[in-house]
Amino acid sequence: MVFAGTLAKAQGKTGYINFNAVIDQMPDTKVISSQLQTYQQTFITQLQSMQNEYQTKGADYESKRATMTDAVRTQREAELTDLQKRIQDYQTTAQGKVEAEKDRLGKPLLDKVKAAITAVAKEKGYAYVIDSSQGIFIVSPEADDLMPAVKIKLGLK
Repeated sequence: MVFAGTLAKAQGKTGYINFNAVIDQMPDTKVISSQLQTYQQTFITQLQSMQNEYQTKGADYESKRATMTDAVRTQREAELTDLQKRIQDYQTTAQGKVEAEKDRLGKPLLDKVKAAITAVAKEKGYAYVIDSSQGIFIVSPEADDLMPAVKIKLGLK
């Protein structure tokens, strides 16, 4: 019987919070989103320029293809293939850079929210806090919503 009481105490209270909802309510989220869009636009502009070049060269190739020698046709096809590969490589690189920038810009915000959740959990005696935005728990123990306390901790309405 003493063991059962100790086990119950050791398990502690469980709370939950919708982590994404907190992030969405943070004023920093709009600033980060704006910065990320500006950063992403530089890649979009360059990619559009490369695609325009590809379309122009492709149209030129198609219109003159019948009058080209085999050597010239082969060279132009190789140029178009190379340009298409460069576009694909640039797009892949740009996506990676945008993701890295998103992580870099978002890390301080994520850390701030995690710290607030940790502080609220500690203040209120919670051993476990479940992120309800993930929706991966089919069955979970009864828990308390920490959203109101975390919003107060972060100064949100």
